[in-house]
Amino acid sequence: MKTAMFVCVIKVRLYLGAVHSLKEKRRILKSLIEKTRHKFGISIAEVGDHDLWQSSEVGFALVGNEKGLLEREMEKVLGFLERGGEAEITAVSHETWSF
Repeated sequence: MKTAMFVCVIKVRLYLGAVHSLKEKRRILKSLIEKTRHKFGISIAEVGDHDLWQSSEVGFALVGNEKGLLEREMEKVLGFLERGGEAEITAVSHETWSF
């Protein structure tokens, strides 16, 4: 019996309006990433806008055997980020692959 494996990936562009330096951005982003990783057990990395102090692109990835479950979990991640108040989501790209 063949078991499917799914990879669900989202890339989120964040606006950090209250940030006034790269040092402050990195502190806030590190906190946000750690809280999200701890709550959801998800892989996270800053993937773009490294040198811009009020913007960041962050990638999130989950692997599992149920596509719907992964996509629902990613919706929870987005909700968590929106409720956090540290950053505003300005764009989201989403893909799920089957292997």
